[in-house]
Amino acid sequence: MNHSNQINNEGFSIINNVYTTNEIEKLISLIENVTKNDFNISTFRKSQDLFAIRQFHKEIPETLDLIFNKNLKEIIKSNFGKGYFITKSIYFDKPEKSNWFVAYHQDLTISVDKKIDVENFENWTVKQNQYAVQPPQEILENNFTIRIHIDKTTKDNGALKVINNSHSKGILRIENLDFENEKETICEVEKGGIMIMKPLLFHASNKKLQTTKEEGLFILNLANKSF
Repeated sequence: MNHSNQINNEGFSIINNVYTTNEIEKLISLIENVTKNDFNISTFRKSQDLFAIRQFHKEIPETLDLIFNKNLKEIIKSNFGKGYFITKSIYFDKPEKSNWFVAYHQDLTISVDKKIDVENFENWTVKQNQYAVQPPQEILENNFTIRIHIDKTTKDNGALKVINNSHSKGILRIENLDFENEKETICEVEKGGIMIMKPLLFHASNKKLQTTKEEGLFILNLANKSF
């Protein structure tokens, strides 16, 4: 389960068969039980294009034992070591008629408990009572994101696309990226699979090429407690 070389060199790795069908069905059932009557919660967002739950691990903590199953724990330990914790968690469900896209970008913020004046922590924001801030580059380089797919994701239903190894260039404005000489990968992931990526990896997603079933996805950002 060691994918650290690919993560460090390319900025990402796709690992399938992390969750069983039964585990995925239990996760979906827990979400449905909580959300069917609670759409007024501030961290929930529901529209024709998107259903999202921010601060997911706080809103539905009973899912954590399923999410952090034996496979995922071993993957984190073998690739990153010990001492990591969740800094951000989001659940996305793109309905059948959803047709929005996300342009190429880097993930430059982390979630924190409160706002304090610390050198080199910039661009503070507050969203749904959660502070976010852009930390120094070395902190972003030491974090990682896990995208957990509860539906099969393909190029036809908005799979993530990335610029390989772009995380190694540091914090960069998109116009300074030489696309003609970069390698782009469309990251198709099986149901029950995950994608691990570095926050500074440039990534984007296209509109759906056809009407497809919804795409369900958990996004977890993890950081080391040494920071």
